[in-house]
Amino acid sequence: MRWFGLLTMKIAMLFGRRTAAAQLDDEFRFHLERQIAENRAAGMSPEEARQAALRAFGNPALLRDQTREKWNWRGAEQMMREIRYGIRILRRTPGFAIISVLVMALGIGANVALFTVVRGVLLKPLPFKDPDRLTMLYESNLKENDPYNIVSGGVYAEWKKLNTTFSSLALMQEGSSITLSASGGQMAETMRGSQVSWNLLTTLGIHPALGRDFTATDDSPSASGTVILSYSLWKRRFGLDPGILNQTISMDAKPYTVIGVMPEWFAFPETETQVWTPVYHEKPAMIMEMIDNHMFRVVGRLKPDVSQQQGVADLTVISRRIHDTHLDTPFVNPAASGRPLLEHMVGDLKRPLYVLLGATGCLLLIACINVANLLVARAIARRKELAIRAALGGGRLRLLRERLMEGLLLSATGGALGLGLAVIALHWLMRTRDDMSRVESIHIDAVVAAFTVGIVALCALFTGLISALTVRDRQLLASLHESSRSATGGASRATLRRVLLTVEVGLTVVLLTGAGLLLKSYERLRSADMGCATQNVLTMRVGVPGVRYKTPGPAPAAFFDALLARVRALPGVTAAGLITAVPGQGWWQDSGFTIVEHPPLPRGTDLDGLDRTADSGYFAAMGIPLLRGHNFNDGLRLDLANEVIISDSVAKKFFPGEEPLGKHIRTQDRTYTIIGIVGDTRHEVGSQPMTMKYFTYHEGRENYGTLVIRSTGDVEQLALPVQRVIQGMDRDLSVADVLTMNQLLGKSTIDESFNTTLLTGFAALSLLLAAVGLFGVLSYIAAQRTAEIGIRLALGAPREHVLAKMLGDGLRPALLGLALGLAASVEGGRLMRDMLYETRPLDPIVFAAVSGTLLLVAALACIVPAWRASRVDPVQALRTE
Repeated sequence: MRWFGLLTMKIAMLFGRRTAAAQLDDEFRFHLERQIAENRAAGMSPEEARQAALRAFGNPALLRDQTREKWNWRGAEQMMREIRYGIRILRRTPGFAIISVLVMALGIGANVALFTVVRGVLLKPLPFKDPDRLTMLYESNLKENDPYNIVSGGVYAEWKKLNTTFSSLALMQEGSSITLSASGGQMAETMRGSQVSWNLLTTLGIHPALGRDFTATDDSPSASGTVILSYSLWKRRFGLDPGILNQTISMDAKPYTVIGVMPEWFAFPETETQVWTPVYHEKPAMIMEMIDNHMFRVVGRLKPDVSQQQGVADLTVISRRIHDTHLDTPFVNPAASGRPLLEHMVGDLKRPLYVLLGATGCLLLIACINVANLLVARAIARRKELAIRAALGGGRLRLLRERLMEGLLLSATGGALGLGLAVIALHWLMRTRDDMSRVESIHIDAVVAAFTVGIVALCALFTGLISALTVRDRQLLASLHESSRSATGGASRATLRRVLLTVEVGLTVVLLTGAGLLLKSYERLRSADMGCATQNVLTMRVGVPGVRYKTPGPAPAAFFDALLARVRALPGVTAAGLITAVPGQGWWQDSGFTIVEHPPLPRGTDLDGLDRTADSGYFAAMGIPLLRGHNFNDGLRLDLANEVIISDSVAKKFFPGEEPLGKHIRTQDRTYTIIGIVGDTRHEVGSQPMTMKYFTYHEGRENYGTLVIRSTGDVEQLALPVQRVIQGMDRDLSVADVLTMNQLLGKSTIDESFNTTLLTGFAALSLLLAAVGLFGVLSYIAAQRTAEIGIRLALGAPREHVLAKMLGDGLRPALLGLALGLAASVEGGRLMRDMLYETRPLDPIVFAAVSGTLLLVAALACIVPAWRASRVDPVQALRTE
């Protein structure tokens, strides 16, 4: 148990070390004086008695140190001494310390922030029960290059009834607009809702935070309306009042009983979802039974010991049976497909986030190289001091630990500051990109803290070891004999700094090239011709309740007629129109059709095109040209509204070499006469123009649309007057997505804008660091070679030659780094191929621009120290020590 007693003593000495040291000194003094007294009693003189006592007793200082080692924490004390020494060294050069800490903070902060995002979005498991068992399921038709098509209600019903591999299958349709009626002094509000099967939450393995889940009874056409609220809506609209349970609210002019409130973190299937309602209660039975009307998403929970491949194969057998039984029905897919739910939710974010994380890694390495360069310069400047310490007995391991401790202090301080920067960056990100999938999972936790500590340790090792290995034993001894007038010493010692700078420039070129490719891609994306006007155009979503404005029927058309008349009468409005979805607003809706005048198509096939419902004023309001034919006749009654306008791509694709006007297309329910042909538009920014069919809203099929207002002035000033017009017509109506066309297109390209902005910022920081590194290297070389330059000038060398030589010393690593960086950028461009729009990964313009920018910045960074070196006074240079 001796070790236990020793450990107990060491722990006790942590808190009583000074007292114990004083007691030890007193005890040594007592025994020494006793021995002296005994020697004097034996007849010795005072001096002889003292010397004899010291010989018998031993060296008091050595004995005191040996005794203290028994109860001291030698390693901890040694570390504390080295920390104090490192702090003193850094305090002597505050400018160096501040710059190094800031550089490390930028690199570490960027990495911590991006790792937190990647972990929260891509790596952290979904907050559901056994999330690895959850699979998002699709209909698939590889012949049509459509492996991930959404599911028809009838196909889902067959899957659910006949499958043997899933314990449950749940249905959902996201993205519907729901208007919460005015109540309690609050105005009406339009929000996003999702219609789900009653077993969705059961399939996911979660429960409402308040109240209950849906039941099978709730999810039937004959049931009373029920709704579950999001936590944010409960907080914003109802003040977290638990009494909201079992209360009735009005949505789309229909009563719903609130049965539950979801947890604050729950955001599924969309982050914008505010309410959930039972799908079979909301949708007509005919829609839920159709096998070719693709409207829904399906998530399934696999049974134990069943793989995703087995589950998909099981559903494919069912889909094939449905397809073969309905060969006369178009758009029935013959197979099923699936992928993990997490992959479905973050699929579009995966590659961009990993690219950005790689960019932050490059930025951190550049920061470490810069700090290592500074530490190398300091180590070489202090080589004589280190040599003297080594000659006096300072061990190489001791000197190595000091260099590592200096790097650790810089990295740890930079890491602490970087963690604060990461917190600020994450708050900005979550405000800016609250639409990002799984944004609620992004936060700093123990794993992120461990990652931060690991990064700090790696940075400390990198910078410290580079600095420590710069000066070897032989160099230390040689430096004692070395004159500061050495003509070659400075250049040879700068070799490592040149190598580090070459790597730094190469990494900078990779970031600049990636940023350049994304910038060019984004510029082309935003400048893509949408086929319509984008300036001075205001859009807003508006809908009327189907209960009061019967659909299908004339009531919605009458309301929109009256609304458009009032909006067009507002001062400043030059044109106004209505359509279900404007260009850039997404796919929205499509349908199959046949051409009456053409021969019958093969069995089970139809033509396909996007559908839009519009009024006659829409085309003028959006600046879409009428190429041939005429516009809608808005005076037609519901039963006579059988006109259709087609886009130019429909005419070219389905009527090659013939005139489409006057011909007829037939959909599932009626035949339409083609009366006009308009210019092509793009349903999404960056997409190709799609075949599109425009029907008149006088059919009364739709009770919603996007209002389009055009003005010659500031169109945003019309938003409030238009909303007042709508409120004046029906106080229970509200609008959503009030955006100009430029804002709408910007919102649809927010992912590209976000990625481009971040990567460009990282590239700009790396370019700045590379410029600072070049400036520092050449300044150091010039300082080390002052005597050599003075000799050259004294012997008659032209100053222009000295200037050219110094510029060459600085630009040589820049040119080598540029070549290496361009070679690495070739592979980097290939990895980014899927992120680029109409931009080649090996775009020569981008590569040339990056090369020119890098060379210009390198020349500017080198010119000042090179000029100073060429202007040196030979006499002063020769006197330099």
